[in-house]
Amino acid sequence: MSVNIKIKNAVKRYGKTTIISNLSLEIKEGEFFTLLGPSGCGKTTLLRMIAGFNSIEGGDFYFNDKRINLIDPAKRNIGMVFQNYAIFPHLTVKNNVAFGLRNRKFPKDRIESETQKFLELMKIDQFKDRMPSRLSGGQQQRVALARALVIQPDVLLMDEPLSNLDAKLRVEMRLTIKEIQNRVGITTVYVTHDQEEAMAISDRVAVMKDGVIQHIGAPKDIYQRPANLFVSSFIGRTNLLEATAKVKGKALSLEFKDGFQVDLPNIKPQFLKDQNVVVSIRPEEFIISDNKGDGVMGVVDSSIFLGLNTHYYVHLDSGQQVEIVQESKIDEILPVKSRVYLKLKAEKINVFTEDGSRNILEGVRNDAELGAGA
Repeated sequence: MSVNIKIKNAVKRYGKTTIISNLSLEIKEGEFFTLLGPSGCGKTTLLRMIAGFNSIEGGDFYFNDKRINLIDPAKRNIGMVFQNYAIFPHLTVKNNVAFGLRNRKFPKDRIESETQKFLELMKIDQFKDRMPSRLSGGQQQRVALARALVIQPDVLLMDEPLSNLDAKLRVEMRLTIKEIQNRVGITTVYVTHDQEEAMAISDRVAVMKDGVIQHIGAPKDIYQRPANLFVSSFIGRTNLLEATAKVKGKALSLEFKDGFQVDLPNIKPQFLKDQNVVVSIRPEEFIISDNKGDGVMGVVDSSIFLGLNTHYYVHLDSGQQVEIVQESKIDEILPVKSRVYLKLKAEKINVFTEDGSRNILEGVRNDAELGAGA
């Protein structure tokens, strides 16, 4: 059976150093929930607190209505998949998968049927008699996942499970993990520092920095309307430009040093005032034109052709360089030193307070602001 996870006012300290302070969130039953952030932000620490591998210095952890703070890890009914797979080198694939069932003293016929079921589910049945040393990294990770799921845990915890795989295999395995999670319907907490991976597999993502959750939301919401400047900069790529905002009726008029002028009507009422702001413009939110006067002028410094898209690096009159992504054309790539004119997709850009702490636009959906993350 799957559970929902509630964390209230969690605190984690190592000696006098506080890693996590007063963190609260709720993970829904059957949800694929990802903890995302840079190294050292506390995401693995929090995962290990859920697992019972780390002590809890403050707060309460619940599986449904059951407080688990003092429950032994072995009795929390969790499945765990690690970065280094942690499968037993002296056991065959089949015996690795069956290990948890044997450890729980399941009947032999149940062990046989459940093991076979998950060997087939993970598409490793043909390797069941092999030793782990004869498997590829992706196959070993499938064994680790099958072993974690076969015991029918209430929660599946995954700590950077794909970081040791090559790029192509990571894409393949993340699709497999999401497909299996959907089929089994188990509450899953996944840790990664890879933004694309988090976006691809998650129902919701919690972006962490210095032990604090900055934004919880669906991948689309976090990418399109990040809660603050850190989230905007961490998720994907972006260009940051300073601007002056002036009230214009019920809108703000943004004036950039480089000559852009944009009127934005979708401002939260409390931010409808004259102020300095920071504007986040993702590379795909620029429009390149070669028509003189059609936008702000820039000069192409370099370009990178990546098949579907071409990335251009353009410096503006202010000297600031911006990155622009546009769909590759069939005829040619804009040569270095080309003069281009840039416009903005105004409905997509994001605007933050001068200190970067808040997005001033309407439409930010941040479950972290609800305290429990529901």
